[in-house]
Amino acid sequence: MPRELTSVVSPPPVARKPLGSRLSSFTAAMRSSAVFMALIAASTGALAQGQTQGQIVGQSPAQAQASDNELRIYAVNVVKKAPLKDEFIGYGVYLGSGKVLTAAHVVGNWPTLTHPHVRIAGLDLPVEIVKQGSLGEIDLALLSIDEAQLPVSLKLRRNPLCKIIPPPRAGVITVYPERTARSRVLSPFAIAPQYRVRFGSLMEEAQGSGAGVFDAERRCLLGIVSRKIQKYTYRRQNGRLLALSAGYAGYYVPASTIAAFISPESRF
Repeated sequence: MPRELTSVVSPPPVARKPLGSRLSSFTAAMRSSAVFMALIAASTGALAQGQTQGQIVGQSPAQAQASDNELRIYAVNVVKKAPLKDEFIGYGVYLGSGKVLTAAHVVGNWPTLTHPHVRIAGLDLPVEIVKQGSLGEIDLALLSIDEAQLPVSLKLRRNPLCKIIPPPRAGVITVYPERTARSRVLSPFAIAPQYRVRFGSLMEEAQGSGAGVFDAERRCLLGIVSRKIQKYTYRRQNGRLLALSAGYAGYYVPASTIAAFISPESRF
């Protein structure tokens, strides 16, 4: 059922105006309402039919996919196994110089028992946990692997952090070892007001924990997937603005938080 926004209030009564004045006011109100709803649609990332998510103008879908696949070299699996439990496989991203970044909750609370390791370039390598946050605070973990065991193609790689925050509807790419997924930046206005400050970096769909999110235009690391958050669309009904559940958005820890979390020598 639609949920009515408590912040929407009815206007106070006004004195009756002449008919011509009332018609002019009604027309202006309808125009304002149309503009308002257009802004809401834009802020929630509504896509025009037939428009590919984040595709660069002039690129065919095949060209865009081939370009996206080049980023998969940075994608890794972060694997752990607790005693008497099945293996858990999450995701991460290679930064360069033997450093891997993932979500803190992918590594988990008991790494001495689960022995996390990284699968990268066909190798299965043990890790040293350099720094780990937590899901409730900074959902990041910085891992170190033996760079000497990596192929030359990876030893020379450096994964730069984005320095510019893209606007809503800008294209983003979530990168996995086996695939990529395109989406768009989503405005925080699409989620509940109490979460907008804390979870301000959003994309339209939820993705796999720990995966790297890249700016589709600049090809820099925009963030690390952390969690999913309920999102809403809006409509007017009987003069009131209603919020309707619209699935889940994906929250990623932004590059600015990553830069503050990792050491300067791990930034590129």
